[in-house]
Amino acid sequence: MAYRSLRTQFRDLYEGPAPAADRFRYGLLAFDLLTVSWLVASSFLPRGAHTTTIDLAIGLVFLADLLARLWISRKPLREILSFWGIADILVIVSLLFPIWGEGLAFLRVLRLYRVFHSPQTLDQLRDDIPGFRRHEQAVRAGLNLLIFLFATTALVYQTQSGVNDKITNYVDALYFTVTTLSTTGFGDITLVGTGGKLLSVAIMIVGISLFLRLVQVVLRPPKAHFPCPTCGLRRHDHDAVHCKACGTVLNIPDDGLD
Repeated sequence: MAYRSLRTQFRDLYEGPAPAADRFRYGLLAFDLLTVSWLVASSFLPRGAHTTTIDLAIGLVFLADLLARLWISRKPLREILSFWGIADILVIVSLLFPIWGEGLAFLRVLRLYRVFHSPQTLDQLRDDIPGFRRHEQAVRAGLNLLIFLFATTALVYQTQSGVNDKITNYVDALYFTVTTLSTTGFGDITLVGTGGKLLSVAIMIVGISLFLRLVQVVLRPPKAHFPCPTCGLRRHDHDAVHCKACGTVLNIPDDGLD
């Protein structure tokens, strides 16, 4: 009984609607943001016992988080074999047993995407931040672009540091990524090797796609996201009274004017 009770408590923390669960999920998101900040800062520091110790501590926290999610999961095998589960395992192994460079650093940034896009976090943000509900699509598109920017920058730094004398820290990699993504291409920093050229192509293709998606969402008239109880249509005008697809009367929550 105690085992099941403790498991239920953990499940409530990860998935429940209680204020304690909200604080816990915000804490996980804040921790992931701190790990990204450390990723940037550590690129300016010489590798030593202090950086290894911090990476080990981060790895242990990630391991505890993964084990807890597997413990409360109703389908743990599916969880561990998913893209995010494999990414978490690679990050944890590389942090606890740093065989390659600084531990597949770019995968740490992908955790932000998983945490931010979880249904519980999205529901929490909609409840806590009225502006997020009104501009959810634009905010999510902007954050997707930002997460891609940081993940790609970390990947560029990870693969080019030590072999490319033009990229010596995270800012150099960020500078290259932004100029490539924006197609400005000053040419003062280029990636070396065939892999570097292919990575540059991927940055341009995927990055421009995300940027155009952001522009599309920002310029498009804002819509309220509220599933119609009859036909399931999710996007409606904010002042809609009836569903434009089936005519069902809607009751869209509205906080009023700003």
